[in-house]
Formats: sequence, structure tokens, C-alpha cells
Amino acid sequence: MVLRIVLGTVYTAMAVGQIASFGHMPRILSAYGLVTGGTATTPAVALIAGELVCGIWFLARPRSKALAPVWVYTGVSVVWSLLAVQAYARGLPVGNCGCFGIYLSQHLSWFVLLQDALTLLYAAPPAPRPPPRTSTGGRRAAMSASRDRSALSGGPGRPAVPPHLRRKRTTSQAVALPGD
Repeated sequence: MVLRIVLGTVYTAMAVGQIASFGHMPRILSAYGLVTGGTATTPAVALIAGELVCGIWFLARPRSKALAPVWVYTGVSVVWSLLAVQAYARGLPVGNCGCFGIYLSQHLSWFVLLQDALTLLYAAPPAPRPPPRTSTGGRRAAMSASRDRSALSGGPGRPAVPPHLRRKRTTSQAVALPGD
């Protein structure tokens, strides 16, 4: 839950920074070398909308089990990561990664790639959990089994009496005395 609040804060801040510098976003995305000019406006709008949706959802409903905001978060994280990795691999000089628009700018470096990798860690499905362990015995289990056998047999050295044949004694039963 804490991680969702942190990620919600970061992604909402990213969206707010990008909205505040929306006029610069097509130029920032063009630096990645995949889109240019006016065609960069569409991915900018999609990224900002995705960041805003998942950021606000994570802040408003951090315990939500809904998958929609997680898928949106995953999509946004994958797009930013792919943009960064391909530009870094091609050696493109990206002066501002654009994560917060023109605010808190960082040049594209291994540190930005590390940040993107960390966001992808949360987007990854959780590792499968091992099945719950059952008791394999031990001293406590052996003592419990011994007590159960004693209760069935009426005590040490007495023959076992099945539970449905046991006779319950009550105080109202008369006790026959010899000679009566």
C-alpha cells in the first residue's frame, strides 16, 4: 500500500509537470528519435493521461484490487522505458528525459535507465507463492497423538474402548452395593 502511495505521488507529479510544460512535450519526445514534430503530440497526450489516471487512482484507492490502473501504470512504464533504452542504445543526446516536463530535468543516462527499471519491477507480476507447509510431525505432534491414544484407551494399560461404546457416568446413577 505504501508503494502505491509513493508511485501515485510520483506519477501524479509527473503528469502535472508535463501538463504545465505541455508546449515543450512534443520537442522533448522528438529527442528520443521515434516521433517528430506534431506527431509527438499524440504520444505526449497518451503518456500524460496514463500517468494521471494511475497516479490519482493509486492515491485515492491504494488498497484497490482493480487491475485497470495497474495495466495503465504498466503501459506508461513500458513506453518510457522503451523510449529511454532505444535512445541510449543509439547514443542519441537526450538533454531532458521529460519525466516531469521541463521541471526536474535529467539528461538520459544509465541513472534514468535504472529508474525506469525500478518502475518496471512494480509492473512485473508477483512471484508465485510456495504452497503452505503442513506439519510433518515433530515432538508436539507426537505428544498430541499419545494423548489421543490415552483418551481412547482409558489410560495406560487399559484396553481401548471406541468412543461410541463408552458409557458416560452421571451423578443420578445408583450405585449397587453388595448385599442390597
